[in-house]
Amino acid sequence: MAVYRSRHALPGPLTPDRVLDVTLPRTSLGRRGYRVDEVDALLCRLAHELRDRSRQLDLTRDENHRIKEALRTWQTRHTEERSQARQTEWS
Repeated sequence: MAVYRSRHALPGPLTPDRVLDVTLPRTSLGRRGYRVDEVDALLCRLAHELRDRSRQLDLTRDENHRIKEALRTWQTRHTEERSQARQTEWS
């Protein structure tokens, strides 16, 4: 199955700014096409949602990092406490 590739497609990852900078070719007079203002409004909405998703992803990554660090700290403390308890038992 082939993937459709437009010659106007954006290479690389999409960012809100890249979406806002998209300019699609206009149809020649007398031919059917999309309303430019509606396409621009859709691109603006897509950029807004993409920016929001990126922000949410960044927050999720930050929270994930914080949780991992807390778990590592707890595991280290717990391991040290268990080690000290064993040494006390053997003494």
